[in-house]
Amino acid sequence: MSQNVMGSTVLRRQIGRKLEALRKAAGLTMEQAAEQLDRARATIYRIENGAENVRFRAADVKEMLALYGASDEDAELVLGMTAATRENKNWWHDYIDSGLPRWLQLYIGLEASASSLRQYQAELIPGLLQTRAYTETLFEMPGGAVKDDRDEQQRAVQLRIERQALLTRFLAPQLSVILNEAVLRRPIGSAAIMAEQLHQLSKAAELPNVTVRVLDFSSGLHAGAMAGAFSILDFPKDSRGKELEPTVTYLESATGAIYLNKPHETAAYNSIWADMTRRALSEGQTKKMIHQIAEEYSRA
Repeated sequence: MSQNVMGSTVLRRQIGRKLEALRKAAGLTMEQAAEQLDRARATIYRIENGAENVRFRAADVKEMLALYGASDEDAELVLGMTAATRENKNWWHDYIDSGLPRWLQLYIGLEASASSLRQYQAELIPGLLQTRAYTETLFEMPGGAVKDDRDEQQRAVQLRIERQALLTRFLAPQLSVILNEAVLRRPIGSAAIMAEQLHQLSKAAELPNVTVRVLDFSSGLHAGAMAGAFSILDFPKDSRGKELEPTVTYLESATGAIYLNKPHETAAYNSIWADMTRRALSEGQTKKMIHQIAEEYSRA
């Protein structure tokens, strides 16, 4: 898979894990490494966590590798990987100065690199499937993630719309969505906005890499009711069948996000997903429900 398709986020996280392993093999703590490199501990932390704002200058990387006693093979690998980050700027970098939170930058990078995404939403249509009018209505809500600045709101809307190209690109990821029935029935904006949104949802479900299913009210209590909205991201495998990045479960709030990737965390959310999958309407039943509710909005 080309680096352009993968994006640089997964690559940066791989670099971070490699440098962390080399540091620990050298018997150095973050504090000790930072002191000997004349850097802040926070800088070492950002490097090892794959932060998008880290710029890997060749001289700095060579200094780290020398301190860690990296072998010629490891040094060549890390220098090649860091050089690739300088050549490949993620498309959403143009939005960073407009107030895009760093925790969201990380998610967008992971989303762009994933081979499959599984999303459960209890209240809203997922961002990858929203119409512009629906998104604009969300960002106009008081107390939202975007400040009360019209230009900033429009840039945030445009970013979300541009992210949707992910679903029709070459080697597009598989997107599996489970929605609470309330997502379809609670009006967001006008009836016309909802009718348009549900028609677009139906159209998106026709894509070969997109599935949409609904947990109707009659399904009763399900595991997702306790978990809330979440996204599970799986990543491509290399030529040896090893995942480029561990599975990540993403939980978002109004002021930040949590990224879970420990095996027991992944197992827990896989179990939640499996429970909802068993209870949800089939794709065919879901399409009928979406069409029916869209017609209700159209007649309103």
